[in-house]
Amino acid sequence: MQSIRRRHRTTALVAAMLLTTTTVLVSAGPAAAADVNLSQGHTATASSTENGGSPASNAVDGNGGTRWSSQFSNPQWIRVDLGATAQVNRVFLDWEAAYATAFQIQISGGADGPWTTLYSTTTATGVDQNLTVNGSGRYIRLNATARATQYGVSLWEFQAWGTGGAPGGGGGGGGPIVRVSEFLADCPLSHRLPDDPIVFPALPGGSHMHDFMGNTSTNAFSTLASLTAGGTNCAPSTDLSSYWVPTLYVNNVAVAPSITTFYYLGEGVRPDITAVIQAFPLGLRIVAGNSKATGPNDSIARWSCLHHGEVPPGKDFVTCPAGSMMESYLDFPQCWNGRDLDSADHKSHMAYPVNQACPASHPVPVPKLRQVLRYPANGNPAAFRLSSGPGYTMHGDFFNAWPVAELERRVRDCIRPIIKCGVNGTP
Repeated sequence: MQSIRRRHRTTALVAAMLLTTTTVLVSAGPAAAADVNLSQGHTATASSTENGGSPASNAVDGNGGTRWSSQFSNPQWIRVDLGATAQVNRVFLDWEAAYATAFQIQISGGADGPWTTLYSTTTATGVDQNLTVNGSGRYIRLNATARATQYGVSLWEFQAWGTGGAPGGGGGGGGPIVRVSEFLADCPLSHRLPDDPIVFPALPGGSHMHDFMGNTSTNAFSTLASLTAGGTNCAPSTDLSSYWVPTLYVNNVAVAPSITTFYYLGEGVRPDITAVIQAFPLGLRIVAGNSKATGPNDSIARWSCLHHGEVPPGKDFVTCPAGSMMESYLDFPQCWNGRDLDSADHKSHMAYPVNQACPASHPVPVPKLRQVLRYPANGNPAAFRLSSGPGYTMHGDFFNAWPVAELERRVRDCIRPIIKCGVNGTP
């Protein structure tokens, strides 16, 4: 089971809810201003992991886009070695859709206990929790005894805040919010054409049908000059770039995405690399995904059901409950070879990071472009198709026409310092 993107979700830290839905066994006053994230960067161990992509270490890496998930059984636990005895005053749990309804927060001087329970609940709702606790020890764990879904237990982040412990890459500050390196553009559907100015330039009608977003002038003959002279429906209006995807059909009727957001992210590489990310060069063209995929194994696409974490995401269309929307997201490569604005296959000039670093062949880190589309479609996916074929053929095209100074400003002010910015490029 893969996680569902949730960039628009607001972290809920409602004290009244915590008081009515949980039982606090040991409590204290507010944590001191000098509290730091004791768990980040330390050794984490779990009772089990769902797969190799969801190890326990993901819950303490400070990255809100990676997670630990367990196997599909009760009980499950995750334990963090703080490196030395520490005073823990606060615990922050950033739950993924597969959360625990019953769990305890426990602390101990040894890895195998005995454990002192600092907090206990049997009625958790999956809302992110900021828990006031009071305990001293070297090891802290979450012990989950009941799962909310048929899947395992999954956390984006497990943060223990307080004083003491041993250095491990933890961050200081006044709150348990994971820093996010981001700015975005909201660009609705502009028009629909069987054109592709990257793959089939100057060949109108040479492609399957595409939904074009952003630059309103895009067609088969589009060039950098025509895009920079054209208009846009993006917010911000400074983004003159063009984005396009294959058209979705439901019962052979074209369906437009109702929400279309393009995130520019600093994640995917180490923080020291994020600090030197460069803006996309003007005129860069990128194709992500595989329009010729013959099965899910050939695809990097992701489909899920908005706000319905009980439905496992997949690389092909999924069955979403009535009233929900189907969501697609796709990550573009973020390492550039430093020379070419395009390549013969429209992919070779770009690469994905390896071990959170850009390969030597593609040494220039650029923002990760994440395409997130939400379609007003649900029910039996047998009625769905893309103009390129099944759901696993989902792909995206990007033709960069951001004004140079504006894109560089956003990279400088949002991406490199790891700050979450909105459409206006400010925090």
